[in-house]
Amino acid sequence: MDIIQEIIQLKKERNAVIMAHNYTLGEVQDIADYSGDSLELARIAAGCDAKVIVLCGVRFMAETAKILSPDAVVLHPAPDSGCPMADMADAEAVKKFREENPDTLLIAYVNTTAATKSEVDICCTSGNAEKIVAALPKDQKVMFLPDANLGGNLVKSLDRPMGLWNGCCPIHNRITPEDIRQARAAHPEAVVMVHPECKVEVTALADFAFSTGGMLKLVKENPATEFVVGTEIGILHRMKKENPGKKFYPLENNPVCEDMKKITLEKIAAVLRDLSGEVKLDAQTIEKARRPIEKMLELSK
Repeated sequence: MDIIQEIIQLKKERNAVIMAHNYTLGEVQDIADYSGDSLELARIAAGCDAKVIVLCGVRFMAETAKILSPDAVVLHPAPDSGCPMADMADAEAVKKFREENPDTLLIAYVNTTAATKSEVDICCTSGNAEKIVAALPKDQKVMFLPDANLGGNLVKSLDRPMGLWNGCCPIHNRITPEDIRQARAAHPEAVVMVHPECKVEVTALADFAFSTGGMLKLVKENPATEFVVGTEIGILHRMKKENPGKKFYPLENNPVCEDMKKITLEKIAAVLRDLSGEVKLDAQTIEKARRPIEKMLELSK
């Protein structure tokens, strides 16, 4: 029996579903029952009734699945697959900020640990951040964490002040304006898309700044046949699969998240065999972290 057949059989035996982020390996996305960005996976987890969820993504995504589906056994095939951005907003530091700034609303990007989520007022993703922040009163003091780039893009697009935590996604942060200029020169007919985790000066040069879910929707609906894709290269697999008549070009600096690539078919099969890699969170953390995520899902309907 090959590895794919084994995974399919184990899924049936375990009453399991596999969820994969758009940045994982193509073969992982292909074996998954659901693929999506952080918002899509959160919505799926919230409505999931499977006994076992195999979350293929980085650690905070597996924690979010556990928070939203606490009765399920959530398995993370690569426990060492973390998110550097999430580590930039330590829960104790966030708690201290809250104590020192009681009149400030804390908005946490979903790219945070469960412990940090339990210290904030509301979560958001790159797909719904603008909608959530726009709904707030203009005079409400806000601290946006941990991604100063996403927050900075919101400050610009919504013309409202916010405090910005000192954090970023290292992969998107290293994309430069020159990368975009070079891409335009190489592919002058292409639509240029970047992720809003990029710096403000980068998004200013792009045609669109969207979450991965937004990018996938755009390439389906836009009549253009060529696209420059300014985000982690894992998304190219799904774009090409869903749009066989179109061309997609990654940036020259080839943005790769090594943590996302740690998820493999072999590791998925291994956790399904012995239910290893289980994500465990205490009841108090689940309860506290669930509130800001549920607020996010309510506001993003």
